[in-house]
Amino acid sequence: VQLQASGGGLVQPGGSLRLSCAYSGLTLEDFAIGWWRQAPGKEREWVSCRSSDGSLDYSNSATGRFSIPRDNAKNTVYLQMNSLKPEDTAVYYCAADMSGCGISMDYWGKGTQVTVSS
Repeated sequence: VQLQASGGGLVQPGGSLRLSCAYSGLTLEDFAIGWWRQAPGKEREWVSCRSSDGSLDYSNSATGRFSIPRDNAKNTVYLQMNSLKPEDTAVYYCAADMSGCGISMDYWGKGTQVTVSS
C-alpha cells in the first residue's frame, strides 16, 4: 500500500484548497482513508475520514468547511477545504487502515504543507 499526499500551498484566509491523496495497493471498499494534520508545536489531529462503507466523518473544526470527494478512475481521495482560516495551517497527511480511522493507522503518506496567511 502506498499513499501520496499533494496539493498543499499558500492560500489567503477565506480561500480554498484541494489536497489529493493518490493511493495504490488498496481498494476503498476494504480500507478507510482519512486525513490528519499537524501544526508546529502541536500533536497530530484527525480531520476527516472516508470509511470503507462510504460513510464520511469530520472533526468539529472541519465540519461545514471540508469535504472528501473521490475519483475512482484516478485512485485518488481529495480533501476539499473551503473558508480556510489561519488555524488550518499545518502539514496534512493522508492515511489508510482496514480497521477504519483511528489513532493508529497502518499506512501513511508523506505530508503536504498548507499555509493560510495574508
